[in-house]
Amino acid sequence: MFKKSLIAVAAASMLTLTACGGTGSAAGNAGSDKVTMGFAQVGAESGWRTANTKSVQESAKTAGIDLKFSDAQQKQENQIKAIRSYIQQKVSVIAFSPVVESGWDTVLKEAKTAKIPVILTDRAVDSSDKSLYKTFIGSDFVEEGKKAGDWLVNDSKSASGAVNIVEIQGTTGSAPANDRKKGFADAIQADPKLKIIASQSGDFTRSGGKQVMEAFLKNNPKIDVVFAHNDDEGLGAIEAIEAAGKVPGKDIKIITIDAVKDGMTALSNGKINYIVECSPMLGDQLMDLAKKVVAGESVPERVVTKETTFTQEQAKQVLASRPY
Repeated sequence: MFKKSLIAVAAASMLTLTACGGTGSAAGNAGSDKVTMGFAQVGAESGWRTANTKSVQESAKTAGIDLKFSDAQQKQENQIKAIRSYIQQKVSVIAFSPVVESGWDTVLKEAKTAKIPVILTDRAVDSSDKSLYKTFIGSDFVEEGKKAGDWLVNDSKSASGAVNIVEIQGTTGSAPANDRKKGFADAIQADPKLKIIASQSGDFTRSGGKQVMEAFLKNNPKIDVVFAHNDDEGLGAIEAIEAAGKVPGKDIKIITIDAVKDGMTALSNGKINYIVECSPMLGDQLMDLAKKVVAGESVPERVVTKETTFTQEQAKQVLASRPY
């Protein structure tokens, strides 16, 4: 009888140790303090995205988080496959930057059923079910568009006659494209002489920006301003404008969003007139949020990154120390 009691006590002790052993997710990391993150990146469509990927990878290493990384090559189906793979691998947490806003509910419900928390980075989803993800970290894209529009309203105060604007949008259906367009349009309503005469997607790429701008120049004899949804599209537009024999920044003013080094260089040289910052350096904040989420701690539903704007003179002052 005494021997049986000892066995029962030992078994109970083992159960207690097992239950308290680790802070991993319920999906498969119980008994281990190691956090495993599955990260589904949009792609490598721009300098901004490359810097964002580097930030995530370096921050994961510093934080001691085991990172499983995938590149969706700007295709939603690739991201969904990657997320399902992470669910099968029973990672601690899933993070991703959605290619587009819509069409995520099914796969996010699968992650929720598997008890794997999800963090949205950089871009949002339009799901009405906020329980499908723990938090969203990234920029306020509407505010970015508004800042771009506000600068143009102020810059155009002395202009006589209509100011013709062409808009090179980001990837169709993506959160930054939708929101930057809205913010810019809302801001320029303050001045009726500011008119968007053409708008088309350049897919956030330099080649796309060049092709779209070439078409705009062919079809519109008078263009005063280009609003590009990111620096790469604006840099592509510069190539098209110069090829058409015009001077970017003078004959046609250019406003962009991101503030990557190539864009800031063009701004310093006067080829771009104004840049609204959108920082890709989200890695440290993301890893901190991931650890808290996996540990069961509460986190804010929305974490907005701090960003600024740049004129030509301001760009010159910070260009040398720009990390991306």
